[in-house]
Amino acid sequence: MFRTVLISVITILQAYVFWRAQALATFADRRRKAALLGSGALLWMMFVYARAFQHYHSGKMAAFLELAGMDWMGIVFVCAACLLFAEIATGFGYLFPRTAYKVRAAALTSGILFSVIGIVQGLRQPAVSDYEVELRGLPPDRDGTVLAVMTDMHLGSLIGGKWLKARVEQVNAMRPDLIALVGDIYDGRSVSANEFISEFRELRAPLGVWVAMGNHESYRDTAKHLGSFSQAGFRVLLNENASAAPGLTIAGVEDLTVKKRQGADRAALEKTMHGAGSGGLILLSHSPLLEHEAAAYGAGLMLSGHTHDGQLWPFNYLVKLRYPHIAGRYLIDGMTLLVCRGTGTWGPRMRLWRRGEILRVTLRAPHPKTN
Repeated sequence: MFRTVLISVITILQAYVFWRAQALATFADRRRKAALLGSGALLWMMFVYARAFQHYHSGKMAAFLELAGMDWMGIVFVCAACLLFAEIATGFGYLFPRTAYKVRAAALTSGILFSVIGIVQGLRQPAVSDYEVELRGLPPDRDGTVLAVMTDMHLGSLIGGKWLKARVEQVNAMRPDLIALVGDIYDGRSVSANEFISEFRELRAPLGVWVAMGNHESYRDTAKHLGSFSQAGFRVLLNENASAAPGLTIAGVEDLTVKKRQGADRAALEKTMHGAGSGGLILLSHSPLLEHEAAAYGAGLMLSGHTHDGQLWPFNYLVKLRYPHIAGRYLIDGMTLLVCRGTGTWGPRMRLWRRGEILRVTLRAPHPKTN
């Protein structure tokens, strides 16, 4: 269903962009107009292939077509957004009919420029974002514990083993005490999880690698994903909690966006937090939902992802309507919520404006109260 809706929306947006583009003076010549429309049809077919059929094909050519199709989806979206701003500014050409075409031309040029920036940002190494968090209940001897957090890697046909190897090296260089992978580690039916196990085994952390499931792990091949995590030596938390060290408990809930559709989100969180011991409690929740409830259950730190911070401007404004805590640090009823904007990308290998990130979180024990 989602695939059909996405293809339909992008088809409409592309038709709109090319309708406006072919009316510009640059394409007044019949041959130029034919070349424009022909290239548009070819790019549209690559996009449809990328969304509808890429899960059933493999090889370098299939990967290239998928990448081109997905990036084209991003370019269409950005160009359509820029054009829409131009339409609003000119009253869809009725307020300033003589200059409307110039404004539209500038909007299309801006859209192409922004798309190039987005592609460059999407291919850059994720940034490392540093946070210090005072975790209630954390014993003094665990003060200074360092967590490395990755979310939304979306490993598959577009993001492969070479990229993962670089991320493993990047994380290991932080010398973390604990590594948290907070959902959407894999993406798509075309994923051969076994090809990533050897790289995952290179992750180094004395307190282990802990995993919470994302929506993409829940859609398909869940057993395969769970098996690959086990083979890599990871601890997967399925609506449960466990001790990582004396005085430090890690809880992991299955994706709350998926659970919400099933009407089981609150029950899943309750089960996850049940029986959590005393000390510092960290919740791994792919979707930043039920934040107040998590705080009420005693979590001092909640780690989330899923939003990608919108990934492509201005999509972030739409994402924020559903997930108000879209990226960064928030304080909720005494609990710290950190929402990672994603380590990888979904769909287009593009990011506008900020690149992906890995979180480096240093835990601090509460300062003793003095009279």
